Amino acid sequence: MLIDAPDTACVGQTRSTYDFIHAHDLDEAPYVPVEYRIKWATLAWERNEAYALRRAVFCHEQGVFAGDDRDEIDGQAKLLVAMSCVAGMPEQVVGTVRIHETQPRSWLGSRLAVHAAFRSHSKLGTTLIRLAVSSANAVGCDTFLAHVQAQNVPLFRRLNWHTVAEETLFGRPHHLMEADLSAYPPCHTPESGFVTASRGRT
Repeated sequence: MLIDAPDTACVGQTRSTYDFIHAHDLDEAPYVPVEYRIKWATLAWERNEAYALRRAVFCHEQGVFAGDDRDEIDGQAKLLVAMSCVAGMPEQVVGTVRIHETQPRSWLGSRLAVHAAFRSHSKLGTTLIRLAVSSANAVGCDTFLAHVQAQNVPLFRRLNWHTVAEETLFGRPHHLMEADLSAYPPCHTPESGFVTASRGRT
């Protein structure tokens, strides 16, 4: 899958082009939004839709979990959402990821999911991870890790990640990978996050 360099900016900061992707979830999209906002979840409806999206992907589509994928980490994790916007207003959560601090200044990203109808818009996955790492970097991060499915390893390597170890999780081959933090400048406004244009727009 080709990755577009995201035309995004952290609110109050300059533009940059650090990317990443992964995918997941549901049916056909009834419209093409003009833009998407990627941010830390701050409202109940954002969190509820993010959890519903995760269930659709990890339980129903992939069959990794039975019933629900939520666990004790959700109680401490920062939940990120990618939302489609209509007339500048968020309408639907179409992507999500969570991050949490496993020990002081060491962070882990997990549960990355993108709605199936929006997976061709590669900026969503890349920008979710960009904000995940950049926001952790802003609050204090020396190490950012993720468990990456084997088929996505070449992509992560292109996006300034390297393999720490090979492993098997949920019966599937994974790599434990670490991000090069120098490629992800700190974003100090994750509650506002990034805005990215829809494919084909500027």
